[in-house]
Order: sequence, then C-alpha cells, then structure tokens
Amino acid sequence: MQSMRIVVSIPEERDYDVRIGDDLLASLGQQMRSYPRVADAPKVLVLTDSHVERLYLSTAMASLSDAGYEASSVVVPAGEGAKSLDVAGEVWDAMASLGLTRDCACVALGGGVVGDLAGFTASTFMRGIPVVQVPTTLLSMVDSSVGGKTAVNLDAGKNMVGTFCQPSYVCADVSTLTTLDEREWTCGLAEAAKSAVIDSDDFFFWMTAHADGLFAREPEAVKEAVKRCVVFKAGVVAEDKAESKGVRECLNYGHTLAHAIETLAGYGTFSHGAAVAEGMRFAALLSERLIGAEADFVCAQASLLDSLGLPPLDWQADPHDILTVMKHDKKARADKVRFVLLRDVGAWEVRAVADDEVLEALEEHFQERAAGRLPR
Repeated sequence: MQSMRIVVSIPEERDYDVRIGDDLLASLGQQMRSYPRVADAPKVLVLTDSHVERLYLSTAMASLSDAGYEASSVVVPAGEGAKSLDVAGEVWDAMASLGLTRDCACVALGGGVVGDLAGFTASTFMRGIPVVQVPTTLLSMVDSSVGGKTAVNLDAGKNMVGTFCQPSYVCADVSTLTTLDEREWTCGLAEAAKSAVIDSDDFFFWMTAHADGLFAREPEAVKEAVKRCVVFKAGVVAEDKAESKGVRECLNYGHTLAHAIETLAGYGTFSHGAAVAEGMRFAALLSERLIGAEADFVCAQASLLDSLGLPPLDWQADPHDILTVMKHDKKARADKVRFVLLRDVGAWEVRAVADDEVLEALEEHFQERAAGRLPR
C-alpha cells in the first residue's frame, strides 16, 4: 500500500505534510530533503529515548547519513520522567555543544514524551529550530505528533511549561507499531477513541464497528484510524492553533481527571491513555449530571472503551486531593475547574464546574465503580 499524505494547513503557519505508511523510516533522510525548512539543514540532531534507541535509531541515522546530513543523536531515559526541566537542560546543553545553529534541525524519534521534549527544547533553543516528528507509538501518531503542542512536567502538574511549535514534517511509519506492548497499544487506542467521540457520528460508529480489529492490530484498520485522527486534529488545530478561541479545548476531553491521576499516582504508574479513558468515563458522568447527556451515550462510550481493552481504572484517591490538583489544570479559570463535556457524540462544550459538584461526582464515580455499576 502506498503511503497516505495529509497536508496540515494552519493560518499564519507553513503547511506541513503528515505521511502515514509502512517502512517510511528507512527513507526519512530522503523525505526530509523535500521540505524547505529542513532540506538544507547543515546538522541534524535526533532525539530519542533508551527504548527506541535499540529498535530504530540506527535505521534513522543511516537514512539521514545516506541523504547527506551530518547527524548526531541524544538519548534520554525512557518514560514520563524525561519530560522535565532537568532533562530539557541536558538537551539544550547537548545542542549547544554540538554546534547547532538556527538553520539546523531536530528529529523527534519516539513516542509522545520524546515528541514533547524535542519540540519544547527545539522551539526554545536559539528561539527556535525546525522540528521533524517521527512518532513510533500509536498515541503519538494519532495525537501528539500533530498540532504543535510541546511541554514538560512540573511537580505541580503535567504539561505545565510548554510552547506551540508546529513541526516541519511528520513521518508516521506504522511498521514501528509492531514492537509496542499491550499497555502502549491501548494507550494509543484511548486517544483515538477520544477523537472519535468528540468528532462525529461517522468516526464514532466506524471505530465502534472496528474496535475488535483495532485491538487486534489489523493493519488496514490501524492505518485508517491514524488517518482519521490526523485529519480530525488537523482541522481542529487549523481553527484554533494556540487554544485561544476555545475550539482546541475539545481535545482535552477526559484529560482533566487524567492529568490529576497521573500526578497523584506518579508519572508512569498508569499509561496516559489508561488515565484518559478513566477521565472520559468521569466526564461522561459529569455530562449526564450537568448538561443532560443521554444514558445511551454514556453506555456507548463505555462499551467502546471496554472493547478497546480500556476497562475502568483500578485507582482511587481522596476527592479533595484530586480537586486540588485539577485546579492546577491549564483550563482552570478563576479557581474553578473547567471540563470538556458532551451532550452526545460530537456535541461538546466547556463548562466551569463548582467544587461541590466535582466532589459529589467523584464520590459517585468511585462508589459506582466499587459496586461494579459503571456503564459497560
């Protein structure tokens, strides 16, 4: 099958391509020679992690060398802990010691953590050098590699310090997905399900119909899901690239509770996708309580998540502690937590929710789960 090309067009930004296909990594350097911002880069830095290094770094470096690039690499520890200011400082120091200049380029080879860290460090080094995203996880292909959000974590919360930095090119080689374990696979499926729920009936019903195939990693279903997610996210970002118009906030569906779970449980305890799936279940409960979402929608979403291997999360904390962390969320305003809520598939709104309503909903959520009464 030939690779698919999706053009991301964002007002006041350069258009960039997302290519989705098999065995693209081996020709990465040749592909980059086609994109003006990185075609003539005198030096290229590949940022990856210790896990991806063993699998794909040699292929990427050989491809860049064959295309005539002077390429170096920096390897950071695998896991969410690498998304820190300390590690970012080490990457900046490496960029300086390697003599990178503003006409050089950074290649992010890895999952969402590597993509975020590479985007953040590249966009701030010398006030910005171009970034090429080469996602190697389903999560990064369907979500984080497109749209230009970059960030690192603080002790106070996830993604608290970051920039907007659109990539110059995104190379999504789905062949790299064969090495993902089940945790990482379902992590990506959660973000795909989020996109389907907030996008449209067409996407949601397609994903529901293909849930078993996606869980089983059927190649054509996977490529179609990646394509649909990229097209959807590109459209949202084109309307609201810097999350200043309220449109892009829809992409945070499920993330308010998810980020609190990751913060309180400890980064990496649960996958980001597992936390998002739990956040989606909670947001659906809030939607039913506050804006009249139908029970059929709540059950349909729960059924999809179950089919994708994302059951209710075995985790609980004091609701007051969760609320405290939620108030550090980037969407919070005037000391009120704001949630993306859904009346139905594709019908979303952002609402500030009073503290007592959040606490009551959290209590109900945990009680229903303990009693085994969460929608299935």
